[in-house]
Parts: sequence; C-alpha cells; structure tokens
Amino acid sequence: MRYHLSFLLTALYLREGIGAFTGPNHPHKKLSKTGLNVFSVSGSAGTGEGWLDNPSAPVNSEASAKKTLQESLKGSTFQKRLSLLGSTGSIGTQTLEIVDACPDNFVVDALSAGTNAKLMAEQVMKYKPKIASLATPEAAEELKDILKAANFDQMPEICHGDDGILQAATIDTADTVVTGIVGAAGLKPTIEAIKLRKDIALANKETLISGGPVINPMVAEYGVNMLPADSEHSAIFQCLQGVPPGGLRRVILTASGGAFRDFSREELFKMCEEDPRAVQAKATTHPNWDMGAKITLDSATMMNKGLEVIEAHYLFGASYDDIDIVVHPQSIVHSMVETQDTSCMAQLGWADMRLPLVYSVSWPHRLRMPYKPLDLAELGKLTFLKPDRLKYPCIDLAYSAGKMGGTMTAVLNAANEAANEKFRADVGLKFMDIPKLIEGAMEKHKDDHKVDGVTLEDILHYDEWARDYVETKSAEMEKTVVLL
Repeated sequence: MRYHLSFLLTALYLREGIGAFTGPNHPHKKLSKTGLNVFSVSGSAGTGEGWLDNPSAPVNSEASAKKTLQESLKGSTFQKRLSLLGSTGSIGTQTLEIVDACPDNFVVDALSAGTNAKLMAEQVMKYKPKIASLATPEAAEELKDILKAANFDQMPEICHGDDGILQAATIDTADTVVTGIVGAAGLKPTIEAIKLRKDIALANKETLISGGPVINPMVAEYGVNMLPADSEHSAIFQCLQGVPPGGLRRVILTASGGAFRDFSREELFKMCEEDPRAVQAKATTHPNWDMGAKITLDSATMMNKGLEVIEAHYLFGASYDDIDIVVHPQSIVHSMVETQDTSCMAQLGWADMRLPLVYSVSWPHRLRMPYKPLDLAELGKLTFLKPDRLKYPCIDLAYSAGKMGGTMTAVLNAANEAANEKFRADVGLKFMDIPKLIEGAMEKHKDDHKVDGVTLEDILHYDEWARDYVETKSAEMEKTVVLL
C-alpha cells in the first residue's frame, strides 16, 4: 500500500508532536521511530551552540507553536484587561490610543506613572481604572485633589512609590501588564506579574537585559507570554510566526544610526573634542523617532542596539554569533530574520510605535487600525549599511557583556543608565566618556562576575554597584565644563 508523504508526516505529527521532525541535537528533539529529520537545528552553524532552550517569547518550540494556533483560533472578539505601567510616558499614551481605537478589545484596570498628576487625572476620568499610582506621595495627593475638585465619583485606589507600582502590576483582574517604565525599575513589577501568570507586553528592554537569567526560567515555569512591544523585537516576533522549531538561522536587527549616522568617525571624534556643546545638543535629538531623552541618547551612542542584541538573545533564544546589526536610515524595515533555507523575512511599517504596541497586546490577532498604510512607492528607496564599531564602541561592549552572561549584562545596563543620565545632566561628562565608564565598570566587575545561580538579589546588588562605580569614576574624570 502506498501513502502520500504529507499523510505520513501528518500522522507522525499527531503521534509524536513537532519534536519528531527536529534534528538530533535540537533542544526540543523527540526521537521518532521513523527516524525522519525534516527540521534543522537553530543557528547558522547547525549545532544549536549558544542558543537558549527556553526563550522568553512564545517562539521556536513545539509548545509555542501549539499556543499560537490555539490563540489564533479564538478570533478577534477577545477582550484583554490591561495594567499599564508608565501611563503618562510615550509608551503609555500610545497604548491608550490603541484602547481608544479598539474599545471592545481592551479594558484598563490599573495605571501607574511618574509625577504628572494632571495627565494621570485625565486618564483616570476617561478610563476609570481600579488603581492609579504615582511616584511620590505629593503627586498622589495632587491626583486626589484634582479628582475631588472635578467631582469624579469613581475614585480609584490611589497609591504611590514602588509599592504602588507593584499594586498596579499585580491587580487581580488584569491579564496583561504593559511595562512602559524606563530602566531597571521595571524589573520587580514584571517578576511579580509573572508569578501571577499575567502576560507581559514588554516595552522595558532592561527587564531582560538585566534580569534575563532570572526572567527566562520564570516565564517557562509560570507559562506566561512575553510579548515584545518595541519595534525591532516586535518585527522579529512577527516574522517568526509560523517558523517551525529549528527553522531560525539568524536575527538581523536594524538601526536608524542615531544622531551621528551621517558623520564619519573622524568628524564625530573631532566634534567631540572641539565642540562638546554641539555634540550634546545633537546627541539628544533623534532623526526618525519621537522617543524619551534616555533612549534618544542611547540611540546616538548605539548602545540601544547593543542592548537590543542582548534582549533578542533572551527573547528568541538566538546565540550572539547569530544576531547581526545593520544600519537602515529610513527606519521602515524594523528588523529581519533569516531561516535555515537562507530566506530572509522582514517586517515593514512607518516609524510609528503604535504598530508594535498593538501587536503586543493583541497577539496573535490582527486588529483593524486607523493608521496610514505603508506606501513603498512614496519612499522610493531603502538603504542599508554596516555599523562602524570603532565609531560606536558601545556595540562591542554589549556583545561582550552578553557573551559573558550572568550578572555582566546587569552591570552593563546600570553603568549605561548612570552614564547616560550624567551626560544629560550637563555636569561636564563628554560623549565618549559614556563608553569609557561602561567599559571600566565591566572590567572591574570581572572579579565578582557571577554566571550560575544568578538571583534577583544578585542583579539588584550589581545594578546598584555599577551605578555607584559610575558616580565615583565620573567625579574623578577631568571636568571640562561645557560653556553656553
């Protein structure tokens, strides 16, 4: 009796699962009696070396493939209840625009923000959350006063500080937490939300950069979905929908090139020496995206892309040798993946943060949105360049920290945050002092570097240590005050 090959493969899948088709060294391999080997092993080398068995995003495994299919079949009439951390920032306000566009799909249960009590009051009166948290007791009190003065009769529980953020992140009715907080402050609330089995729409890249060694095992343990909300990782995530385990060969992150992309290395270095005030002004202005001050400066140093390399490793499991960076000035191709057959798939769209945000809160569904469609003819051309790693030393620092693993990425991230803040504070720190301080912190940390058994306490300890290091070393540096 003769059977069609597709019938045999289907029967084998139903009996053995996806693991029946994976290569002999693949982390998800389940040996089948037939010996069929259709799927490859992840990575360009074909060995899976350096790849993670349990990426935090739902990709590259049998379980994630089944989960994606199950969620897809539920249809687009779903409703999600959101806790939004960082509601008055750019991520927060754009997420709320998505809620406005799709009111049947989203309900806001909790909001947390910094000290902008006036904007928070407007959000509370519009979305009627159960919890509203601000950074300080003074801001929380101001929020109460504004709501009372407006005779608002659906007063939420108003809280403040770190405890307030945790209350917002762990509210029992929310099923998805959008982490729009900048920096390592998003780590603790994300962990507590994961413990309650809430999905995470991840807009805070430091969560995985610093906390990857702790977060990834927790995501696997509690079975939650870590869904990237930034443009590059959302692009990769979207491209990986339908790619089978072992099918991913390489991740290609695109970068705008930041404020100094049109400067040669020599021109940038000369400008740093001769006109540091102009460098400071230029470094805090992004050519394509409307972003916060910290991320804009990270883009100028290209540390943002280095941090995204580390985040891509934890999100998608790719080894550092299989994550590349390419400069794409138009910021239309948001990132790409290369599969084992060398096909390259890219996600394209206008430079609009709402696009990755909407997918992070609606995955795997595709909601109809009132946005301008992409017009390639209007663009005319797309260009790509290799990044100059001597011009941008932060890229190699990030790759180095990622390959060292453990607590080193937390030190890299904290040192960068501290140096970034010092530069923006205009205390005399020079642009090229930023990578010098980060490299110094990494070198000093080698004596205490921990790879195995990393805990949250370890991460927080070395985060604080790296910030103290930058504070001390920056004070020791020769201060050339930048004059107006």
